[in-house]
Amino acid sequence: MFSITVRDHIMIAHSFRGEVFGPAQRLHGATFVVDATFKRAALDDDNIVVDIGLASQQLNGILAEFNYRNLDDEAAFAGINTSTEALAQVIADRLADRVHAGALGEGARGLAGISVTLHESHIAWASYERTL
Repeated sequence: MFSITVRDHIMIAHSFRGEVFGPAQRLHGATFVVDATFKRAALDDDNIVVDIGLASQQLNGILAEFNYRNLDDEAAFAGINTSTEALAQVIADRLADRVHAGALGEGARGLAGISVTLHESHIAWASYERTL
């Protein structure tokens, strides 16, 4: 399996519901380094996994929707805890939608999967992986 990874970051604010979150139930900020990995079994006709420039642009566009925002105020997240794991899934699903819409080029239609990892710090991160 071949893969390429592109990286960006977001800065958000949010709070959680549930005693398991302790002090994080209060509004707090988070900065995430975001890695999006695109996978395929065989390289495309150009001998690449996906256009790395288009992959970077699309990841940046998705993250711009969240950057410098309080996710508690965003309709897309009403009623859910925006945990690191949940955000990884949202980003992966939105990338998948863009692949299917052709935003990453025709060669991207041969992708087998996407994995998104959000790094909370140098010692903790969470990922979500999905097929295409």
